[in-house]
Amino acid sequence: MTQDIKRILYATDLSENSAHAFGYAINLANKFDAEITILHVIDRMMDISVNMVGVYVNEKEFEGNFQKGITHITEEINNRLKKFIDKKVGDNPESAGIVVSIEICQGYPADEIIKQADDLHCDLIVMGTHGKGIVSQAFFGSVAKRVLRRVRKPVFIVPLPEE
Repeated sequence: MTQDIKRILYATDLSENSAHAFGYAINLANKFDAEITILHVIDRMMDISVNMVGVYVNEKEFEGNFQKGITHITEEINNRLKKFIDKKVGDNPESAGIVVSIEICQGYPADEIIKQADDLHCDLIVMGTHGKGIVSQAFFGSVAKRVLRRVRKPVFIVPLPEE
């Protein structure tokens, strides 16, 4: 017996393809009478980068500036996502209220997507892939590949459209 889909986690990197994938998330949510949580992960700076910056800036000053930057970026992303939702959902009145929350966190994208899907009790993850590098990372982007390898929930991957 298959599980009912009532909560969808739509993971976005704010790329062009993620907008394309959001259309699929809306269609799935409408089909299954589900709600959508949007997730954007601000990629965590690698430890080596933090150490290199630490050579030039004291740790306290760096952390303060970093947190101010994260706060500013989070506000900008929130505004951008709200406009994005209005644009995509505005044409479809039955989709009003389908997006129940916008989550923005910092960390390693694949880890955070899996963690948030569990924490928010989501039944399905929807994400786009644009694949960069060697033959489009052998057909999948690296984040999508990492999520697929480790998650124990259904994942709906939307490839970049040809046009």
